[in-house]
Amino acid sequence: MVTKNIRNFCIIAHIDHGKSTLADRMLEMTGTVEKRDMKSQLLDSMDLEREKGITIKLAPVRMRHTKDGQEYQLNLIDTPGHVDFSYEVSRSLQACEGAILVVDASQGIQAQTLANVYLAMNVNLTIIPVLNKIDLPAADVERVSAEIINLLGCQPDDILKISAKTGVGVAEVLDAIVDQIPAPEGNLDAPTRALIFDSYYDDYRGVILYVRIVDGKVVKGDTIEMMATGANGLALNVGTLQPKMTEGTELATGEIGYIVTNLRTTRDARVGDTVTTRRSHTSSQLPGYKLVKPFVYAGFFPVSNDDYQDLKDAVEKLSLSDSALQFEPENSPVLGFGVRIGFLGLLHMDIIRERLEREYDLDLIVTNPSTDYQVILSNGEEVDIKSASDLPDVSRISEIREPWIKGEIVVPKAYIGAVLQLIINKRGRQSNLSYIDERALISFEAPLANLLTDFYDQLKSITSGYGSFNYELDNYRAEDLVRVDFYVAGKMVDALSVMAHRSESQHIGHEVVGKLKEVIPRQNFQVALQAAIGAKFIARADLSAYRKDVTIGLYGGDVSRKKKVLAKQAKGKKRLKRFGKVDIPSEAFTVMLRRD
Repeated sequence: MVTKNIRNFCIIAHIDHGKSTLADRMLEMTGTVEKRDMKSQLLDSMDLEREKGITIKLAPVRMRHTKDGQEYQLNLIDTPGHVDFSYEVSRSLQACEGAILVVDASQGIQAQTLANVYLAMNVNLTIIPVLNKIDLPAADVERVSAEIINLLGCQPDDILKISAKTGVGVAEVLDAIVDQIPAPEGNLDAPTRALIFDSYYDDYRGVILYVRIVDGKVVKGDTIEMMATGANGLALNVGTLQPKMTEGTELATGEIGYIVTNLRTTRDARVGDTVTTRRSHTSSQLPGYKLVKPFVYAGFFPVSNDDYQDLKDAVEKLSLSDSALQFEPENSPVLGFGVRIGFLGLLHMDIIRERLEREYDLDLIVTNPSTDYQVILSNGEEVDIKSASDLPDVSRISEIREPWIKGEIVVPKAYIGAVLQLIINKRGRQSNLSYIDERALISFEAPLANLLTDFYDQLKSITSGYGSFNYELDNYRAEDLVRVDFYVAGKMVDALSVMAHRSESQHIGHEVVGKLKEVIPRQNFQVALQAAIGAKFIARADLSAYRKDVTIGLYGGDVSRKKKVLAKQAKGKKRLKRFGKVDIPSEAFTVMLRRD
């Protein structure tokens, strides 16, 4: 096919604005999928995606659409909508010439929509605005259209009004793709350059790359090279996704498809890398490649230590297909052996945890998530720590830096005050406030650690579910940070230690000690639960002992008989306390995640 008949595009939207449903209708209308094979959310292949109703992995698909007697090849990349996967989104935008912006007619523009629109504008994509769910009783077409016009500066007639569920207006969207999105530019005779916008590991075939050919072509059997990682491999197979893999002989300029390689891990073929071939080698790499860095870390431990090897194998298998996953073995005196894993965000962590528990049948204890900190020692050396228990001795530290983020919150005007208060409570600073019609866009900066556990939930509850939030990592700043340790019955439990700002340490100490008191079962002896910074205790709660009435068999007689029996019991409890072991349940390690 000549490149002038190719259109590469993606769909960008906030979660739950109907992106996957629109993709379903397009596949149906172009006859890409037979009626009998059609099911909702067709491109969301994982059970988890279907249950949660979100796209986790992007999926490319090729459709054929005929307009004015000419056949066009439409390549759609279905992208995730969640902020945790924004790097994947930015790579898939690089592989396209246009984007369909889907906005829910009942909800209007949300923070993630804004973030993705800015990403699309940065790479000069043609944006086609689409108003979805116009058939809903709550749809407010006038108001939301005005919001889109404000954002994009387009005309009212440019906005396509559709219902992806019923199929109304979807044919016009297909025509608009052909008319408005430019054909890919590229030179078939130039040295081969292809952008990897996704890669995953197949147990039977090795690493499979999803690529967009920018220049030249990749032929089946070519020797290929990844320019950033330097890995070499063979293109065992090439082809397109319709949506099932359809084998071909070559992928030429402008096309989107897959390459089956003989590589053994996705670490050799990272998202954003450039592929070239030995047949027509080039030295100029495509722009924009960066190593994606996790900034949320949590310890994963098996409930039974016998399962440690299974956990390690399972994490290794998952990391083969998820190049953002980084892990290292960890040992805790209380929890035994486990792995510390780095994630892109809390949703990413949730998904990995569920996959480990479902697909590999593991029972896991997950410690409180934390971020990484840069510690500058007094001799000038810089150390990166991933958990509070790794913090060097305080006397050797000159400063500790923590990561800050730049965030944007979109809310209806009525909730501005409550949202600003929430930002201040999280040690954040508001930097800007602007208005899009009836909504306010609040820009702010805040320490990442304070937003990790329940910021999103609190935002949703104070804005009655209307607030939406998007963020990106900004920089590391030196702050007055301390390590808060927790003691159970006089023994320090390193897996519970957290890093906190000195001004918040007292509050965190009291809160965690109170929550531990609820989850740790009572013993036959009194147990002290304490929080401390260094050698100074800042909070304490006591788990009272079970009392057994030992005087039950005494009827009458002298009171000294009663005292004697009670003294004997007290002595026994004292001995118990010295040798007794407090079993800490697994819920205790996630107390920070529990909502009040």
